[in-house]
Amino acid sequence: MITLHLLHPIDSNPVQTWQFEQSVQVSIGRSSINDVVLLSSVVSRHHVELQRQTMGWAVISKGANGTYLNGEAVDKIQVIDGMVIRLATTGPKMQIRLDALELEPLSQAEIDAKILVKNLERQEAQRRERMTILTNNPN
Repeated sequence: MITLHLLHPIDSNPVQTWQFEQSVQVSIGRSSINDVVLLSSVVSRHHVELQRQTMGWAVISKGANGTYLNGEAVDKIQVIDGMVIRLATTGPKMQIRLDALELEPLSQAEIDAKILVKNLERQEAQRRERMTILTNNPN
């Protein structure tokens, strides 16, 4: 299981937690189709993605305002259990926790199959979101 904790900006205590079991991708951003939705003006619609690799997880920055580890901008970095990333220079901080199963090797075929399913689910969510916008727009 991969667990994400949104940390309080002052005392760094968890204020919200998300857990993902048997997942290979976790998307974070402002858009409602993300797995973790953060409503902050400095967070991009699709800000960061956590991806399962054959030997653990990686953080991949996708947002215009960047993703930071210890004050340094990162494009892609291997996840270390307990690490804290910041979305944008002044944005929310998130702690990433990995249980023992997430540290075990996973074959590329297993990862690819799970990614395919996840992408199909995401496409369906985007389609529903567009339909909702069209249905609610009086023009």
